[in-house]
Amino acid sequence: MEDPILMVRNLNLKFNLRGQTLHALRDVSLDIYKGESLAIVGESGSGKSVLTKCFMGLNDQNGFIESGSIRYKGEELTAFKSEKDWLRIRGHEIAMVMQDPMTSLNPLKTIGAQILEAISLHQKELSPAQKHRAMLDILSDVGIQDPERRSRQYPHEFSGGMRQRVVIAIAVACKPNILICDEPTTALDVTIQAQILKLIKDLVRDRGITAIYITHDLGVVANVATRIAVMYGGDIVEIGTSEEIFYDPRHPYTWALLSSLPQLGVKGEKLYSIQGTQPNLFAHVEGDAFAPRNPYALKIDFVKRPPLFEISPTHFARTWLLDPRAPKMEPPEIIQKLSRREVSLNG
Repeated sequence: MEDPILMVRNLNLKFNLRGQTLHALRDVSLDIYKGESLAIVGESGSGKSVLTKCFMGLNDQNGFIESGSIRYKGEELTAFKSEKDWLRIRGHEIAMVMQDPMTSLNPLKTIGAQILEAISLHQKELSPAQKHRAMLDILSDVGIQDPERRSRQYPHEFSGGMRQRVVIAIAVACKPNILICDEPTTALDVTIQAQILKLIKDLVRDRGITAIYITHDLGVVANVATRIAVMYGGDIVEIGTSEEIFYDPRHPYTWALLSSLPQLGVKGEKLYSIQGTQPNLFAHVEGDAFAPRNPYALKIDFVKRPPLFEISPTHFARTWLLDPRAPKMEPPEIIQKLSRREVSLNG
């Protein structure tokens, strides 16, 4: 593969909270390639949003990178010291679509004014008339009819799905190279979810943008992601192409996530749920973070952190089950059916 557009190496991020230190990201490494659509999935609190906020300098002031590297186009982002440094990256190079459009938009400004603000900040060379034309074009591109009239309206005059389209328009108006979509469909009904995901997919394709989707639901990204990284307890435990993650998953946590998908449930049977809670990241995590909740855990899982085993050149998983010395473990029946393509992800 070509060189990554963004490269994360051994990243450790901590937060100071009430006199304690929370180890939010534990030695995370990740490569992101130009033009790909990468989904980062995992439960709430696994570190998905915190990781991507590091790319834009958006984490709270009580957070600090203890060690590691984030390189974007060869530039070391962890060396940035001021807001002025980040403003060169934030928006124009890397933009983010937040998960709640109502809190992302200013209720006192018209939709058009908010999009124009982004265009004016990152496309200073345009004349006022060109900026206005660009604003109308981007509204049209995100599927908002009658953009001239709608641009003069306020956020409360738009539905939830339309507000999300506006937030996407603001992010794309900056002409970023990387677009981070943080739970972009959480507050929307299923029909609108599909429309928003298709919209983002089309924009990414047409504009040559690299997309990063953040979600807790593997089913949401089944048809939009080319590659998937599974996070748990502040670490990436498995990463591979969508095909590899859905049809040949290797980490027990990925098995559990897939088994929890409602569309894979059997009528009349109880829907699978992952027992227990995520690890306490205020304390030192010993061994495999998922071990206390893992019915397939080995003794070594409670003692030593597993390395990242290579399954294929594009597929890696951090589990001792892949060690040649480990006993042979069969995945759950639903995962075996997925591997044999006996069940549909589309429900």
